[in-house]
Amino acid sequence: MEIIKERVKQIKRELSNGNAFGEKVWLVVASKTRSVEEINVAIEAGVDAVAENKAQEFRDKDGLLSECPQHFIGHLQTNKVKYLVGKIDLFHSCDRDELAEKIAELSLKKGIISNVLMQVNIGAEDSKGGYRLSDAKESFLRLLTVAGLRVKGLMAMLPNSSDEQYLIGLAKEMRALFEWCKTKSQDVEFLSMGMSGDYKLCVEQGSNMIRLGSTIFGERNY
Repeated sequence: MEIIKERVKQIKRELSNGNAFGEKVWLVVASKTRSVEEINVAIEAGVDAVAENKAQEFRDKDGLLSECPQHFIGHLQTNKVKYLVGKIDLFHSCDRDELAEKIAELSLKKGIISNVLMQVNIGAEDSKGGYRLSDAKESFLRLLTVAGLRVKGLMAMLPNSSDEQYLIGLAKEMRALFEWCKTKSQDVEFLSMGMSGDYKLCVEQGSNMIRLGSTIFGERNY
């Protein structure tokens, strides 16, 4: 458990100067398959938020974690949204209109507004969800009009590639889109981009929220 604490503190030191734009970088710990005890150690060490990527796993751990913002980062089926609305501080993976509308519908029923990030499929990968870059501006403006949602920014996952220049180019495109979004809404605050394998590159290109799992906890044991 001590090593989890040390890794959190090390990453926080790395991020202490912010990103290339002088913004604070949020450290979100991806807690998939991790025990409540492990997650609580990370929370106590100073992570900014914890994030599950399965609704069932969130339900199992709900109420057992130390106080900390709760995010959701996984692909979400519309029939699972009911377990999350009102409990999740930020949905990273709002990847399609159908999901946005369901989150909005249940939020309005509860009398709340849910914070979401619009997921962009920056690498145009068939294996990943998200809005295509070519449609992203139009889609973003559409989501801004949905009652019950507050669009807080963008989320992206870079492709698994060894071509660093290609990845830098995609990350720059995401930052440019993020800058455009900020001109359309004062609620826009977060560019969530960067996981254990590529977070340093993403922060250098302007990400201000990273999602780390194995870097904090070590390799997953399934």
